[in-house]
Order: sequence, then C-alpha cells, then structure tokens
Amino acid sequence: MQAIQEKVYTPPAKKPVYEVCKRIFDIVMSSFALLVLSPVFLIVAIAIKCEDGGKVFFKQNRMTKGAKVFGIYKFRSMCPDAEQKLKDLMDQNEMEGPAFKIQNDPRITKVGRFIRKTSIDELPQLFNILKGDMSIIGPRPPLVSEVEQYTPYQMHRLDVKTGLSCYRECYGRSNIRDFDEWVESDLKYIRERSMWTDIKVILLTIKVVLKCEGAM
Repeated sequence: MQAIQEKVYTPPAKKPVYEVCKRIFDIVMSSFALLVLSPVFLIVAIAIKCEDGGKVFFKQNRMTKGAKVFGIYKFRSMCPDAEQKLKDLMDQNEMEGPAFKIQNDPRITKVGRFIRKTSIDELPQLFNILKGDMSIIGPRPPLVSEVEQYTPYQMHRLDVKTGLSCYRECYGRSNIRDFDEWVESDLKYIRERSMWTDIKVILLTIKVVLKCEGAM
C-alpha cells in the first residue's frame, strides 16, 4: 500500500511590527472588555454556584505558540466529574481527527448550555490574553492530548499564538467537523494575518455569537 504523502507547508514571512501592534491591541482590548463585562462575570458566577455548588471556573492545560503549555480559563459548563466521564463518550465523537465534540453532551449543566450557546463560557480567557498566553485572534488552543496526535503539517497551526476567536469561529464554528478543514482555516489565517484581518474577524465573531450560530 502506498503511504499517504504529508502536505508541504510554506511558512509565511515574519511580521515583527504587526506582532508588536497585535500585543498592544490585545492588552488594551482585553482590559477594556474585562472592565465592561465585570457585571456579566458576577451574574454567571452566581448562577453556576447556585446550580450545583461546584467551582465557578475551570482550568485546563492547553497549548499555544511553539507547543507551549498553559492553563486556559473558562466558566465551568460541565458537571464536576466531566473529565472522568469523557472516556465513556469517546465512541460518540462527531469530529474527524483528534478533537472531541458531540451534540447534547450529557456532561453539560443547564447553566452550561446557556453560556456555551452564547459563548459566555469563553470570557475568562480574557485573563489569558492579558497574561500573554493567548491573543484575541488566533487558532483555538488545543488540548495537549490532541497535539500528541498531530502530524508535522498540523503542528503548524501552533506557529502563532493561539486565540479567543479565529476563522473557524466566524465561518462554521462547531459545524466544521473535519479536522483537516479546521487546520486549513487556521493556516489560511496565519498566511493572511494583519491588524485589518484581526479586526474583521472580531466583527464577524460578534455577529456569529449574537446569532448563536454553530455553538456546541
């Protein structure tokens, strides 16, 4: 049987001025967003705590630029023992590739369904952006266990700092089930990245989130 040939990746030119401007933009925008959204943080925290008495925030190891591991923050949207229950659900995975996604995940709480549908569960990642772990726009940060299954070609989605939103979030979100298609959208962003591209993705993301499109 003939071996499948690995795709060839041509790295784009480096953009040092853009990288500096992007970091300044990330700091200013994440600080402003945290200030404006502080009432939302309080309301969601109370709702999560009242539902089952568990922790408000969820911290999980993810990877960013250069396969660096960091702890990502989210509002907890699943039951406290969600990680232990994952192995019993793996055969229901609807994603093609290393990522895991299923519709109507039984581990998700009632509050969790709402904050996931509206993407509110992702808001604590503004702290990750402020710390420098992430950017506002960039490929979504994968789990360490997922990266362990990447091909050398797929690893190039970690050539830049991972982000809160990306092309996939604007054009399909969880409706994109093919991981290769997901990777290609990230590499397309890496080739096209600029301040104008980032602003365009932010505006498109706001539109998609307000319509609750493709949430899972």
